[in-house]
Amino acid sequence: MLKIGGRTFKSRLLLGTGTFSDVEVQRQAVRASETEILTFAVAKMDMEDSDDDLVSELQPDTFSMLPNTAGAKTAEEAVRIAKLAHASGLSDMVKVEVIGDDQTLLPDAVETYRATKMLLKEGFITLPYIADDPVLARKLEDLGAHAVMPGAAPIGTGRGILNPLHLSYIIEQANVPVIVDAGIGAPSHVSLAMEMGADAVLLNRAVSQADDPVKMAEAMKLAIQAGRLSYEAGRIPEKRFAKASSPQEGILFHG
Repeated sequence: MLKIGGRTFKSRLLLGTGTFSDVEVQRQAVRASETEILTFAVAKMDMEDSDDDLVSELQPDTFSMLPNTAGAKTAEEAVRIAKLAHASGLSDMVKVEVIGDDQTLLPDAVETYRATKMLLKEGFITLPYIADDPVLARKLEDLGAHAVMPGAAPIGTGRGILNPLHLSYIIEQANVPVIVDAGIGAPSHVSLAMEMGADAVLLNRAVSQADDPVKMAEAMKLAIQAGRLSYEAGRIPEKRFAKASSPQEGILFHG
């Protein structure tokens, strides 16, 4: 079970709701993924339009909403966006996203830390999105963050886990959930993250931009399950030389 800020979830797949070709495909993909947590950019939502994408049909007892502060470039902007989402009755759980570079869309470590600190004081359940930086991850956990969300690769690149060593450091030291976020392109990337011991994966474009988003959503769900089972089962250690699977002693040879 995935536990975030005292809340428990069966699914370890978090799904973004942006960039789908149409709302019906989006709905089918959400169902196929069996996710329980949906994330969305508050800045891109029309709070006055009850028919805006999925929001009109989402039920609090079915999904947990995870608004993100995408678009923010300072801590103050992130806090303002989070408060807007909370005031609209969406959620007190927020993905803290403060971008520091327009080309790479990498997060601003300093502003992310500041925003997380400010939001914690306001009583939010915070999930800061960060680069694969073990030091920052530890400092955010010490600050009180309820989870950390290291990026696998820059947002939207689909390149998978670029730095598995740093990600392994983050996972090994963490006492809060580690949710791999951004840069996921294929189910194999998801499975690897889960095999490494990540608690969950958040993705969006890997599903929404696939040729068949509904099938890809199901593939991602299965990759989460396979990777988690592998982690719990414990894989065999890698060896330098071959080791036969059949016994090599006591075998009769006939000439």
